[in-house]
Amino acid sequence: MKPVSPEEFHNLLQQGVLIYDGAMGTNLQVQGLGSEDYGGRDGCSEALNLFCPEAVIRVHKAFLEAGCHVLETNTFGGTRITLREYGLEDRVEEINRRAVEMAREAIDAVPTAYHPLIAGSIGPTSMLPSLGNISFDDMAAAYEEQMKALLDAEIDIFQIETCQDLLQIKSALYAAEKLFKARGYRCPVVVSVTLEPSGNMLVGSDLSAIVAALEPYEFIDMLSINCATGPLEMVRHVAHLAEYWPRAVGVMPNAGLPENVDGKPFYRMTPAEFASFHRRFVSEYGVNMVGGCCGTRPEHLAEVVKQVSALKPASRQTKRQAMAASLFTAVSLRQNPAPALIGERTNANGARQFRDLLEAEDFAGMTSMGREQARGGAHLVDLCVAFVGRDEVADMKKLVPMFASQVNLPLVIDSTSPAAIEVALKNHGGRCVINSVNLEDGGSRLRTIAALARQFGAALICLTIDEEGMAKTAARKLEIAQKIRGILKEEFAFRDSDMIFDPLTFTVASGDAELRSSAAETLKAISLIRDQIPKAHTILGVS
Repeated sequence: MKPVSPEEFHNLLQQGVLIYDGAMGTNLQVQGLGSEDYGGRDGCSEALNLFCPEAVIRVHKAFLEAGCHVLETNTFGGTRITLREYGLEDRVEEINRRAVEMAREAIDAVPTAYHPLIAGSIGPTSMLPSLGNISFDDMAAAYEEQMKALLDAEIDIFQIETCQDLLQIKSALYAAEKLFKARGYRCPVVVSVTLEPSGNMLVGSDLSAIVAALEPYEFIDMLSINCATGPLEMVRHVAHLAEYWPRAVGVMPNAGLPENVDGKPFYRMTPAEFASFHRRFVSEYGVNMVGGCCGTRPEHLAEVVKQVSALKPASRQTKRQAMAASLFTAVSLRQNPAPALIGERTNANGARQFRDLLEAEDFAGMTSMGREQARGGAHLVDLCVAFVGRDEVADMKKLVPMFASQVNLPLVIDSTSPAAIEVALKNHGGRCVINSVNLEDGGSRLRTIAALARQFGAALICLTIDEEGMAKTAARKLEIAQKIRGILKEEFAFRDSDMIFDPLTFTVASGDAELRSSAAETLKAISLIRDQIPKAHTILGVS
């Protein structure tokens, strides 16, 4: 049996507001469970799936009786990474499978006028890859193991939630896409980020960076905000998502900000207050899904059902911009005033100072040069470590995390090596640009790099070069640009706004009569590309 299809999921959203359940942890804690219920793994909610499943089923039943449309499984900490802390890392499959079975048992026991869905809760673990706590590949492998168990148990939705790091989200999406390709179908994917009161994720990413980095992943069916704060503190963030995120939007707040009462978290917000915010989210901002996080009880969600279930989300007109992003914030690829500037002093082939630092393996010094590019007015920063005698992949693996965490500019990965590009993409949480691809070898390398760009949501700089060499006339430059565009759109579903064309120019002052008109041809080519592919971008390197 396959999960709900994305098309069916979208149809449900068209019919009205999707109402998720509330907090699992809060409603387990009020049951007065003892250590034996946890099998001696105190504090591990997922252990209840093995040792006291009836406690979890009681929570599910209560939310179904409140009228919720979607149950989240008790698998928030269901990866090997988290379960290892309790000696349960070898029971990942069993814990996740039982969680889905228990949700289904509750659904079978509580009659409803609708068909409830089951969302597999996939938490952030305690590791942050952007801070070097874990590698991208290790985190992706842990997510793949959990997701496989959830899919095998016939989950309806992947709920990647309480996310605190863009690179953590990308590792989960990497795992999900791998599974989807292997199985030939996919379930809906919901990504839910957690924002501190400042409005940033724990690693510092603001909402513009979140939207820019995740928007190219077209299999994300909904972007949501959950946890950390109550609904009042989320209002401006929900408004931002509603304005800039092009697909469905969700919100699952806590029952207000937590207070410390007798050493325990206490949530003061009443069900009526909680539900009134959800009514506002739906009727003013067009939110498609609502639910509850920490502190929310069945009575909170029952009131949400009462106030929201008959509403239709307000219509939204989103503002889509072509963006690149650092780990922290986004930058438009079309600056006003133009142009967008790429700082290229951090290029081993173009800057002697950077090359000397690379040969000395002074990675801190190289990162400092990246920060200088930001202070100098660059909008993006180029990074090239391809140099004779060096291991480009190893240098990228060392330097990209430093650039990601210390340079507040989007990264332009300047390499022709697919292996170096892949390791850079696996170590940067923002939306990168890859420089560059062309048709010099007929398109083989272009296709390899394009696949990586699509997998990680990167934009591509495309050079007007083919098997005959670098195009000299405006007409040939446009011809090659169109040919590259055709491959990217037809074979990889690239959008025009993901492409940046560099029509190139020869040295004008060389004295070669044949090249005397090269600058004029390049300028003419820029106009032609702009006219023929208006949503794409153009760029020109100046040496």
